[in-house]
Formats: sequence, structure tokens, C-alpha cells
Amino acid sequence: MSMTHYMALLAANQPWNLLIFMAVPVILAETVAITELYLLFTRKLNGAVHRINRAASIVGGVYFSGIFVYLMATAVVPLTQQGGWLGAADVIAVGFYLSGIIPLGGLALLDLGLIGRKRDAESRLRLHAVLVAVFLVVAHVAMIFGMLDPSLLMSHAPDMGGMEGMPH
Repeated sequence: MSMTHYMALLAANQPWNLLIFMAVPVILAETVAITELYLLFTRKLNGAVHRINRAASIVGGVYFSGIFVYLMATAVVPLTQQGGWLGAADVIAVGFYLSGIIPLGGLALLDLGLIGRKRDAESRLRLHAVLVAVFLVVAHVAMIFGMLDPSLLMSHAPDMGGMEGMPH
């Protein structure tokens, strides 16, 4: 069984890649998600929880922007140029992982006041919650497809090392 480039990235250079590419972004996003629930229920938009939410959103968006640029330059472009993708699961996993830049970047821009300035507090809170939800969806799609054996969604039968007739 082989693994997607997504899982190979996380498995390589242990524990650093796992921390850099998974733990830090997920911890920041989960901090935003948890504090977002508190803010949605209490509407206390001027306390410590709101400051934590805002800081985690900004740091998460800026941090993931760096990951996005790095992986585009060192993985996506070379894999595409060299025809190195391992089928649909591989492309979906990496594509959805990197698409996290849209909601995370949006959260950072919103909390930095670079977008949504003319919205009222309630409207910004709704947009913030939607962006958090979108990130959680794309991150989970990336994880699910990233854990698949990429040969399951390949358009051609991979070389199974003489095991073609074996039931799986």
C-alpha cells in the first residue's frame, strides 16, 4: 500500500512535519472554533475570549499563508510539472489541504480589518463563523482523502508487485 503526498509529508521528518503542517494549524483553527462557539452563544465581543479568538485567527491565517506558499513552490508545482501525482485521492487531499488558505486567510483579513469593515458586529461574527466552518470542512476532506491508499482512485491499475490476483 502506498500513501498520498499529504500523508507522506506528515510522516516524513518526524515529529517536525507533523507539528509544522498539521498540529500548529489545527490547534490554531480549533482554538478559533471553540472560542467562536463561546462568542456566538454569549455575544461577549470585548473580553479575553474574543481577544484569543482574534489572535488565533490572525496567527492562523498568516501562518497558513506561509505553508501555502512553501508547499506550492516545493510540492505542487514540481509534482505537476513532473507528473508525480498519485491519482485523484492525492490531488484531492493536497488540494483541499491547501484550499484552507481561503477561510484561514479570510479570518485573518477580517480580524485585521482589511475586509468587512463596513459590516456591523453581528454580520462580521456571522462571516467569521462561516469561515471557521468552511475551514473545518476542507481540513477534514483533506484528512479523509489523505488517509486513503491513492491506488483506490487511480484511473489505471498500479503495479502491485505480482499480487494482481490476490483478493484485497
